[in-house]
Amino acid sequence: MTLTDLFQPSFTARRDIVGLEYEHASGQVQEFTFGDLDDRADRMAAALAARGLKAGDRLLAQLPNSVEFLDIFLACLRLGVIFVPVNVLYREREVQHIVTDAAPVLCVITADLRSNLPAGALVVEVSKLVAEAAVLGEAAPRVPARTIVDGDAPAALVYTSGTTGRSKGAVLSHNNFAANAMNLVGAWAMTSTDRYLAALPLFHVHGLGNGVMCWLVSGCRMRLVDRFDASRIASQMETFEPTVFFGVPTMYVRLLELDADVAARIGSRARLFVSGSAPLPAAVLEAFRDKFAHTILERYGMSETLMNISNPYAGERRAGTVGVPLPGVSVRIVDHAGMPLGDNAIGELELRGSNVFAAYWNNPAATAAAFRDGWFRTGDLAERSSDGYYTLHGRSSDLIISGGFNIYPREIEEVLLEQPGVREAVVVGAPDPRRGEVPVAYIVSDDPFDEDALRQACGRLLASFKAPRGYVQVASLPRTVLGKVQKHLLPPWSPA
Repeated sequence: MTLTDLFQPSFTARRDIVGLEYEHASGQVQEFTFGDLDDRADRMAAALAARGLKAGDRLLAQLPNSVEFLDIFLACLRLGVIFVPVNVLYREREVQHIVTDAAPVLCVITADLRSNLPAGALVVEVSKLVAEAAVLGEAAPRVPARTIVDGDAPAALVYTSGTTGRSKGAVLSHNNFAANAMNLVGAWAMTSTDRYLAALPLFHVHGLGNGVMCWLVSGCRMRLVDRFDASRIASQMETFEPTVFFGVPTMYVRLLELDADVAARIGSRARLFVSGSAPLPAAVLEAFRDKFAHTILERYGMSETLMNISNPYAGERRAGTVGVPLPGVSVRIVDHAGMPLGDNAIGELELRGSNVFAAYWNNPAATAAAFRDGWFRTGDLAERSSDGYYTLHGRSSDLIISGGFNIYPREIEEVLLEQPGVREAVVVGAPDPRRGEVPVAYIVSDDPFDEDALRQACGRLLASFKAPRGYVQVASLPRTVLGKVQKHLLPPWSPA
C-alpha cells in the first residue's frame, strides 16, 4: 500500500466535506473540500508528468506553507516521484549542497528564492506550475495520473537539520510514513471530528510526517497557516477552535504569554497539545497545565525515523520524559560497545521498526555507520525507568566528560530553568587544560542577569563537578526553525 492508497478513503468518502482551511498572511481564509484537494493533486500530477517527471525522479520544493505545497506533495506521491522538501530559511550554500546531493529533476520555488539555486538546475516558479496544472485541467476531463509503486519505494528525501555539519538525506519510504501515520492516529485518538491547527512548517517531518499524515488519514479538518506568529496565534485559535495542536517548545513558551482568560477559552475547546522536535522543559509543561488546563503530550522522533516514543494519550504524561515506545517500535539502550543496559542506566538509544528509514541518500558510509546489528543508532542518550518510561539526556556528542565524570547538559539546564528570571538555558562543554572539559551555561534572562544567584543555586542543587564554570548572558539562543539549539553558533567562552 502506498500513501495515495492510505489517503484515498478521505478523498472519496469525505469528498464533499471541507477538509482544509488555508489562512493567508493577510488573514483571508480559503476553504477546500477533500474532493477539491483530490482534483488539484491530479491536475498537478498531470502537469508534472507533462514535464517528464516519472517514478524515482526527485522534485525539490523550497516553499512556504501553502495549498500549492500540498498539491505538489500529493502529486509526487501519485507519480512515484521522490519529494525533497527544503527549509525556506536555507540560503545558497545550503540549498546548493542539497541540489548537488539529491540531483533533482525539477526545483520548485517562489520567485524570491530563485537566487538560492545553482546554475544549471531546472527551476520553475510555483505560480507557473500552478498555471500549467490549471490549463491541463481545463483542456481535458479529469483523468487521475497514477503510477503503481511498492510500499518500500521512497516517498521523500528529507535532509537532516545539519546543526553540526553537512546535512544528509534520509530516504523515507511510503511504508515509513504509513506506519507512522497509523501509529499516531491510533495512539493520539485522531478522528474525523478533530480540528487540527497546522502552524508547523510543512518542509519538516514534524509538520509533514505527523501533521499532514494525521490529517489525511483521520479525515479531520485542518487549518493551515503560513507560519507560527505569536501576535496572531490567539485569534487563530479563537476563530478556528482547534481540538488538536502540534508544536515545539518555543511555541508553548509564547502561548504562555496569552492572557489567562484567552488561555482558558482555548484550553476548554482543545483535547490535545503535542510537543516535540526539542526538549520540553518541565517548568513549561507545568505552567501550561496551570494556564490551559492541559498536560502537553511530549514525544520523541527524528527525521530518520519519524515518531518512536510517546507519552500516552490516556495515562500518565510524565514531565521530563518522552513516554513509552509506540506500537511496532523496538527500543534498546546500550553502552559504548553496543551491549544492552538495564533500567536506570544512561546509554545510547537504538531503534528498530517499520518507521525507521533504510539509508542515507547516496551515502553508504554514513548509512553503515548509522546502524549496528540492524539497530539504528540515534546518537541520543537516554535511560529507561523500571516502568518503561524513557528520559532523554541529550546527544551523545553533547556529553561533557570533566575530570573523568560524565555530565549530561539537560540535567543542568533543567535546574537553570527553574531559577527566577531565566527564560532559556543551554549548557555546553568548553575545553579546560586540567579537567578536559567544563560545563558552561548560556542564559537568556530577564534583566538584570544575576550570575551570583545562579552559581549559588547550582552549587546547592548539583554535584560540584556539574556546576557550570561560566555563565554567559545572550539575547537569544541560535535555533533551527524547529527550535533545536545550534550549539556550534554560540559565542566562545574563556575563563576570566
